[in-house]
Amino acid sequence: MKNNKHYARLIEKLDGIFGRGQIISIGVILVVGLLIGIGTLLYMYFATPNTITIASGPKGSAFERNAEKYKAILAREGVTLKIVPSAGSMDNFAKLSDPKAAVDVGFVLGGEVGEGNTGDLMSLGSISYQPLMVFYRGKPKALLSDFSGHRLYIGQEGSGAHTLALALLKANGIEPGGGTTLITAPSDDLAADLEKNRVDAIFLMGDSTSIDIMRKLLHMEDVHLFSFSQADGYSRRIPYLNKLTLPRGAIDFGKDVPAEDVNLVAPTVELIARDSLHPALSDLLLEAAREVHGMPGLFKKRGEFPAPQEHVFRISPDATRYYTSGKSFLYRTFPFGIANFIARIVAFIVPIALLLIPALKLAPRVYRWQIESRIYRWYRALLDLERDAFKPPLDPKRRNEILEQLDHIERSVSRIFVPASFGDLFYGLRGHICFVRNALESHPPAAASADTQEKPGRAAPADQVSS
Repeated sequence: MKNNKHYARLIEKLDGIFGRGQIISIGVILVVGLLIGIGTLLYMYFATPNTITIASGPKGSAFERNAEKYKAILAREGVTLKIVPSAGSMDNFAKLSDPKAAVDVGFVLGGEVGEGNTGDLMSLGSISYQPLMVFYRGKPKALLSDFSGHRLYIGQEGSGAHTLALALLKANGIEPGGGTTLITAPSDDLAADLEKNRVDAIFLMGDSTSIDIMRKLLHMEDVHLFSFSQADGYSRRIPYLNKLTLPRGAIDFGKDVPAEDVNLVAPTVELIARDSLHPALSDLLLEAAREVHGMPGLFKKRGEFPAPQEHVFRISPDATRYYTSGKSFLYRTFPFGIANFIARIVAFIVPIALLLIPALKLAPRVYRWQIESRIYRWYRALLDLERDAFKPPLDPKRRNEILEQLDHIERSVSRIFVPASFGDLFYGLRGHICFVRNALESHPPAAASADTQEKPGRAAPADQVSS
């Protein structure tokens, strides 16, 4: 009997919580969800990447000059480019490969890195050729093997010139420790070293050498620019190399510099980035690369660079998309900051919408289940009460207590808020309450008369009611 009372009270409390109080609960959930959403959007807006760090090269090098041009272009879009000086291509790769180094992108010569060493790095594409220039004094030389036994400056370690020079000299039988002196110590004036016969030849590339030094060497008397007569062979044997031709007079028509066509070999420069680079920043960098490197030059045609040439590093998916269709609609239409904000809002809303659409389809079923459960809970209380009521003996005192519980259930049910569309369930419940009351009132209590007691084998009224 006590259990039935506690059960009825519990149902009444639950009905209060999930009945009219449900509106308040939903409202609180919506407000909290809205605040969380606004907080997330504000976080994503202020967390928008607007700074990139690039590993360039030594002061005055082609890499350093290009990085400065990138910096000016990105500044127009409100993005700050931080330039980190380096020793050259291999040093840039080392910085990008080091998780502790705060570098996002860098210039790396294609093919310099061995297979399988790319880690989490990817290429945004090739942006230019970087020819190797070998300056020397004395009699003209036709082959690299002619430099055997000489003093050669091959660039300091970490530079692209150093790596490529070692590879080419090795192909000609010249290796460190032999009869040829390979100098890697940096010099304040390479032109003076060559002029004063402190070295016999110098290997230079724009990744680690000032453009001014190269121009000075090209104009020096009795200094020759080595022409790779076997350039076709080098480009076939070493896949990342390209054959280039420096036309006669291209440096200075008046002084006829160079005095004849010069064959050179050159890898391409790749713009390498970590795979965590934001897609919008990838687009911005490629836009800057197109502006800086898209013009025609001594060794390239208009629009030849940037290009999705893949060597060791894989081309990033964002770069592939850029080369295929250009910048996305948002970044073509709006300034970078606004487009980035819209993109982040879309990225935030779309997953929520994908969750809400199934939820909205499911909502009517959940709502119906919720209304029905509020009614069926009282049906459970009514069934338990009915089973308890017709257990013998049913004396007058126990009968009155059961009727009081039934009155309590009826009062509680009358306070349930039910939409009109569920009126059949509501009135059905009230009708069954009346049915149980009538059955209980028509059932004589045990103390009323001995003749009214049921004989063994006869069905009890409870069984008749249940049927």
